[in-house]
Amino acid sequence: MKLLEGKTAVITGAARGIGKAIALKYAQEGANVAFTDLNIDDNAKALEKELEALGVKAKGYASNAALYDDSHTVVEQIVKDFGRIDILVNNAGITKDGLMMRMSELQWDAVINVNLKSAFNFIHAVTPVMMKQKSGSIINMSSVVGISGNAGQCNYSASKAGMIGLTKSIAKEIGSRGVRANAIAPGFIITEMTGALSEEVRKQWAEQIPLKRGGTPEDVANVAVFLGSELSAYVTGQVLTVCGGMNM
Repeated sequence: MKLLEGKTAVITGAARGIGKAIALKYAQEGANVAFTDLNIDDNAKALEKELEALGVKAKGYASNAALYDDSHTVVEQIVKDFGRIDILVNNAGITKDGLMMRMSELQWDAVINVNLKSAFNFIHAVTPVMMKQKSGSIINMSSVVGISGNAGQCNYSASKAGMIGLTKSIAKEIGSRGVRANAIAPGFIITEMTGALSEEVRKQWAEQIPLKRGGTPEDVANVAVFLGSELSAYVTGQVLTVCGGMNM
């Protein structure tokens, strides 16, 4: 039997990168997948078809995860379309890097709203569904820089550190109702975002990593499968780093 057979997963910001890898891995393990992105463009439509080809129900929804009302509206629609929500992956995220002294208020607010407030929005919307079911797994995408910090990324680091505090608090609030909450903290993962870096910078990153390579979106997706499945039935309030040993 597949690890996620019969489960329904909601993944935010899933049209590309880590979110897309999680959606595909979940479908391979038998989960029906509802995913959100700002716009359901050609990439999102292609993902929908790719997921359906794996034999599961899949649908993409246009939604701004940073907006409270948008998030609640889309969750209500997903429940109507799929009947239940077993897994929530808060993956939506952006970067707007810069040193603190040069960072604008707009840069700060945009990253906090998309990366952190979006998680509040979706957890707030999904929690009543999961509590009624007396089961569910919430997975928040943090980052190693939320643990260690990073110069030039005070907004991003703050948002990802906030995800960890949010995860632990939610785990304590709803654990008694059978709902778990955990965070994944990826390190240097090769995606479109990091692909824009120079070859020299990527080599410098690799030298800091004991496994001497950047991670893949699939490396993160494998951990998301574990946290979404019954293999992690007694795991909650934890932060699992996927960083090749970079953050020991």
